[in-house]
Parts: sequence; structure tokens; C-alpha cells
Amino acid sequence: MLGPSPLAAASRVENLRQLTRDTHARLDHAVMAQGIFRDRARFAGFLRMQHGFHADIAPLYARADLLAHFPDLAARTRLDLVAADLCALGGDLPPPRRELPASSLPLPAALGWLYVAEGSNLGAAVILKLASSLGLGVHFGASHLAPAAEGVANHWRRFTSALDAVALDAHEEADVVAGARAAFTRVHVHLREAFA
Repeated sequence: MLGPSPLAAASRVENLRQLTRDTHARLDHAVMAQGIFRDRARFAGFLRMQHGFHADIAPLYARADLLAHFPDLAARTRLDLVAADLCALGGDLPPPRRELPASSLPLPAALGWLYVAEGSNLGAAVILKLASSLGLGVHFGASHLAPAAEGVANHWRRFTSALDAVALDAHEEADVVAGARAAFTRVHVHLREAFA
């Protein structure tokens, strides 16, 4: 007989937060170590990293299986905004990648990638405030960091409620965590490339 579901004690979102805490902290440290608020050129490097990751995950925001669980998913994509921010700072858009790792992921792993992407909105307010020292804001160079009209907390709560509601078995729960870890690792790859 199988033991209790991992969600018996905590929500899926809370489990994800706990199980990816170290990976997330390492990424945050690595990003800040690049001095992205030193000047606009450094911030453009941050935008190149963002563009790479959002290009990877863009197909997720149009997938029917995900839209069935997250009806507002298509409106949450930020790739075009990141591209506009990068262009505003005079950066060239990277060429399209042939390999888009998130495009054909099974649903559980895709949920992990979405958790990372949507969770990044929580720290956006801090980055937006710091970017203002460079003359950047929601109307120039940092539009992808703008909070949702409904507010950051409500926007996140709506996403996490839907994420917690997806019915998965124990093996699929593990795949969600693996997907989130893979997404954090992918952002690390884009960070290294952006500042190479």
C-alpha cells in the first residue's frame, strides 16, 4: 500500500518552495554577483538571461493541457516584454534556439517549470525598485517587471491555487520537483551565457 501523498502535510507549492530553496538561493546569489544594477550594460545582461529563459518556456503558455488548469496562462507570458526591454537598452535579441526544453515536457515537469517562471514575479518588485537607480522602469527597460493589475499577491495566489489543485500521483509529484530544479538549472545556463 502506498504511503500518504506528499501533499497530505503541505501544499504542492509549499513542498516546491522547500525542496528548491537551496537551488533558488544559489541562483539569486549568482545573479546579484553579476552587479546587474551597476550600469545599464550589466542590466542588459540580466535581460539577456531573462530572454533566454522566457524563450525556452514560451510554448508552455499556449499548451492546451496547461490552459485547462490555468485559464489565464496565455496572458501571463512575458517574453515580448523582456524582448522590448532588451531592445530599449540597445541589446540585440539572441537568435532563436533550436532546442526549447520546456516545449515537449510532460505535464508534471511543465508544472515545475511554470512554478519557477511565475515565482519570479514575486521578486520583480525588488528588482524594479533597484533598476530605477538606472533610470529604468515599467515604461522603459524594465516593463517585464511590472506588477499584475490585480496585484502581485493576488496574481501569485491565483496561480498557486490552480497549481495545488492539479491531481497528480506520487511519481508525478516528484516530476514536478524535478521540473522546477531543471528550470532553475536552465536559468543558471542562461546567466553564464549572458555574462560570458
